[in-house]
Amino acid sequence: MTPQESRAIVTLSLMAAFVDGDKHEREREEIKRIAEGFSQAEAINLPTLYQDVLMKRMSMADLAAQLQSSGARQLAYEMAVCVCDADGAHSAAESDFLADLRASLGLEAAASARFTEQAQALATVPVAAGAAVAAAPAGPGQAELDQAILNAAILNGALELLPETLSTMAIIPLQMKLVYRIGKAHGFELDSGHIKDFIATVGVGLTSQYLEQAGRKLLGGLLGKVGGGLLGGIGKQAVSSGMSFATTYALGHVAKRYYAGGRKLSTQMLKDAYAGVMQEAQGLQTRYLPAMQEKARTLDAKQVLSMVRGG
Repeated sequence: MTPQESRAIVTLSLMAAFVDGDKHEREREEIKRIAEGFSQAEAINLPTLYQDVLMKRMSMADLAAQLQSSGARQLAYEMAVCVCDADGAHSAAESDFLADLRASLGLEAAASARFTEQAQALATVPVAAGAAVAAAPAGPGQAELDQAILNAAILNGALELLPETLSTMAIIPLQMKLVYRIGKAHGFELDSGHIKDFIATVGVGLTSQYLEQAGRKLLGGLLGKVGGGLLGGIGKQAVSSGMSFATTYALGHVAKRYYAGGRKLSTQMLKDAYAGVMQEAQGLQTRYLPAMQEKARTLDAKQVLSMVRGG
């Protein structure tokens, strides 16, 4: 994939992130932060693209024309679908945007519809699906929950190693199911709205998290890659650059602290706790990289929806 095609795909993804006009200011700031972070590590000037999107200087037709290969056009559509679905089923405005994008890219309707349905299925799986949870013991005996948090972090780190866009999309629903399980273990019956608010409160945006994960995979050459080398240097870079393992680990442990304490931590205390655990989690990434790689070897893209459903 050429740099021009990568730029066009990222720009279309940013357009998808803002199409419904309903993003919270903190989510917009996260997306801006990610764009600025990419500019330091990549040849693409994402802060400029971010401003171009906000100022509507780029047209969908012009961007679609920059995508020469069928693979690049399909990847652009898939990433846009996943961006729209990252915070739940897409809105009417997002549906219209995706229909226009499919037409601009000249994609076959039936295949695009199948992918859209798969993404919607991931985005709308109930958080309680397949999550039978026993009450956790009080005090330091919560080893089972600690192991569940670590297992979830390793799984999400493994998903970041896979080249399929749907694998990246599965990370957020799996994080939400983990928070649900932790809340349930402490006697709280949580719905998806509460869990999204909790995740946003600690400082993790849903759309921005997907953009960061998928963007790094795209710019690192991993998205769309198949065959040899997947778990070699590129895969290692995806994990060391991405945040899936660390974010999941930190969300799990902060959720455990929050619900074990009866949901009495203030917003600032939650943010501080999350920042502290994130530092610890980032230090653990290298130790658990072999486990992520081994898990990735056993994963099939077809298993992704089943895992999110709890099957």
